[in-house]
Amino acid sequence: MTGADKMTAIGPHAYAAWRASSLGAVTEALEQRLMLELLGGLASAHALDIGCGDGALVQAMVARGATAAGVDPDPAMLAAARKHAAEANVSAMFLEGRVENLPFPDASFDRVTAVTVLCFVADAVKALREMARVLGPGGRLVLGELGRWSLWALMGRVRGWLGSATWKTARFRDTAELRRLAEAAGLTVTATRGAIFYPPVGRLARAMAPIDPWLGRRTTIGAAFIAFAATRPKAN
Repeated sequence: MTGADKMTAIGPHAYAAWRASSLGAVTEALEQRLMLELLGGLASAHALDIGCGDGALVQAMVARGATAAGVDPDPAMLAAARKHAAEANVSAMFLEGRVENLPFPDASFDRVTAVTVLCFVADAVKALREMARVLGPGGRLVLGELGRWSLWALMGRVRGWLGSATWKTARFRDTAELRRLAEAAGLTVTATRGAIFYPPVGRLARAMAPIDPWLGRRTTIGAAFIAFAATRPKAN
């Protein structure tokens, strides 16, 4: 989740500051837990995290038995991801690239993830098609996006109106729109979940964190983070 501490500058230092805050630590843990839950078993899987940032989700997937790679357009983020992986003795590949033109052959991965990537992409249809292209038949895509109807989204819009380059072009979507994009890319949505039902306040995040997964299994209304799992059908 890109919270209040990350809304004006997104980079390795902003990520570190976000996770060091009470609000960021709770929020990031809930989002990663949800992404990993939707990914399912990862033992021996070939996994890709698109927009990998400093590599936190890649490391989590490797810890669960995957052979994982990350791709990001920002060289500074990739340098941080490689540094963190080396410090944790995690073997993973990190490459520079954009979601609209991924540097991998067709059907390269069993699992593909992307967290708050689509909301910053001009051509979401092309982005989803690229995700589907690198996913093998029967493989699973897990996408996490910023929900349209939440206080977090409202704060992002306000920052965009006030001139934030990061948030000026951000696109917030609801569950129905995300489903349509996935289906247009030839994917079959199998599960949808919500997360982050609290406002961006650390004390409220800590208080509500225990019930957040319960809410997310029942609705995405009011969720600041929406995640879905979709599969690429196997050939007949």
